[in-house]
Amino acid sequence: MTPALASAFMPLMRGLDAETAHCLALRGLALGLAGRDSGPDAPSLATRALGLQFSNPIGLAAGFDKDAVAILPLLRLGFGFVEAGTVTPRPQAGNPRPRLFRLAEDAAVINRMGFNNAGLDAYLARLAAMPRPLPGVLGGNVGVNKEGADPERDYPALCRAVAPHADYVTINISSPNTPGLRDLQGEARLASILDAVAPRALGKPVLVKLAPDLAEDALAPIVEVCVAHGIAGLIISNTTIARPDTLLSPNRGEAGGLSGAPLFQRSTEMLARAHRIAAGRLVLIGAGGVSSGAQAYEKIRAGASLVQLYSAFAYAGPALIGRIKRELGDLLARDGYSHVADAVGAGA
Repeated sequence: MTPALASAFMPLMRGLDAETAHCLALRGLALGLAGRDSGPDAPSLATRALGLQFSNPIGLAAGFDKDAVAILPLLRLGFGFVEAGTVTPRPQAGNPRPRLFRLAEDAAVINRMGFNNAGLDAYLARLAAMPRPLPGVLGGNVGVNKEGADPERDYPALCRAVAPHADYVTINISSPNTPGLRDLQGEARLASILDAVAPRALGKPVLVKLAPDLAEDALAPIVEVCVAHGIAGLIISNTTIARPDTLLSPNRGEAGGLSGAPLFQRSTEMLARAHRIAAGRLVLIGAGGVSSGAQAYEKIRAGASLVQLYSAFAYAGPALIGRIKRELGDLLARDGYSHVADAVGAGA
């Protein structure tokens, strides 16, 4: 099966409830039923960031494959990188169902999954069993359990455990669905956690994933704390708890984090601010509402070296990846850029 044919089945999947459809999609991917993108990426899309080589800057955000059950098939679809997780020290069931909602009228999703995952041991076993080298870059995303968490204990232990099996590690302190997690973004608490993690000693790049709902004056102190502690980059951004007045779907009032098209402008503006503040000291990954090559290009021009998808991939399926890469390559050529890295921050 080709990615285009796999995408043709997406309307049928939308007849199922969102979480059931997601689980079936992961099973299909793990079995290789979505096919693969066999064509090479355009040379203009190749880039180096975080000390790593990427065949293209388009990645899959954490949350899609929490337990790392389909990393190799996902990379074979044409992603330049895939971020697996969020994984927590111990298994947890997450919040009660239903907890994942389509907002089809808004090209959006609301989730309150609550870090449901099979725990660190199962996650590490899958990462260790993967055949190497992988056809792309692998990121690991780590978080803390809802109960019994000690962030200064848990994040360092998670990072040390995941780093040998991943190309980079992301510290998730910005999901809205674990009580108190976003409070860890405060300057003093974040510094305490990063002191314990000691990113420079880990041997792999460490990133921090931020919420788009931070107060505007909170971003600069967070950037400075991250730079001072050896963090390699930021992911901007996670889902939002805001609800724009423009939302049309009957599900717009559901609690949880909103992702997809309504997040694009908010997250891109925050990305551009972070680019100006960081001034080249951090690698930025742009996430939030990307569904086209033009939107990926806008993230890159706002300061992102790399771009992540989630909601649009869930709606459109595997064919979206190749389409975004083709559109992005055309835009780079139109504007006279030989390499995607040359466009980073050009519009910030």
